[in-house]
Amino acid sequence: MRTKTTVVAALVIGLAAALGSVTGGEKARAAERENAVTAIDILLEPDATMLKNAEAANERLLKDFPKGFALGKSHQPHISCLQRYVKTADLDKVYVAVGKVLAEEKPTGWKLKAHKYYYIPWKGLGLAGIVIETTDDLIRYQKKLIDAVEPFTVKTGTAAAFVTTKEDPDINQPTIDYVEKFVPNETGKKFNPHVTIGLASEEYLKKMLDEKFEGFTFSPAGAAVYQLGNFGTARKKLKGWELKP
Repeated sequence: MRTKTTVVAALVIGLAAALGSVTGGEKARAAERENAVTAIDILLEPDATMLKNAEAANERLLKDFPKGFALGKSHQPHISCLQRYVKTADLDKVYVAVGKVLAEEKPTGWKLKAHKYYYIPWKGLGLAGIVIETTDDLIRYQKKLIDAVEPFTVKTGTAAAFVTTKEDPDINQPTIDYVEKFVPNETGKKFNPHVTIGLASEEYLKKMLDEKFEGFTFSPAGAAVYQLGNFGTARKKLKGWELKP
């Protein structure tokens, strides 16, 4: 028969075990938060001229491939200047670093020229974009961003670093690899500034590229840090800046 002392001791031991389990769970969650990674895109937001052209091109692509994505609030047209994996816990530090770079630069005064379409093939489809001529301003700006964000970057990430939804639940491997290798593959002399316009069949895109492209000039209107989604889309705005002329 259990004595009163034995019962009390058992309750104390049980309570201690429960508290230890809670504490362990909290530690595990804290460690998970500490090790969490976010795939970010430090980007420039184009003015109305580019938005009009990008949205018109996107409408064409959706007619060819309706299962593609429509540009808009959840797929913001943008110019990717730097894509990186960073520690989620350091995001506020990333914003401060980017803000300091923006304070030194005046992107709204840049005159950028869109001069052709291009696409990246993927399983019979193509991820298409409007290509922008590379300028000294863009290269200088990108280099400053790379240096500013470097202390907070990690080598790679997984699909968990990206935005997913019920409608778009997967992150393909080329997207994951692209962010990992953005530096050095898409930087400096290899920098290919562009605005992604959507998905379509390769057959359709080949015909589109054969058409005469009517070049146009535009300027950046804003800057932001987004969390990336599949195909490098800007899915979730984390921080934005209003740029002054």
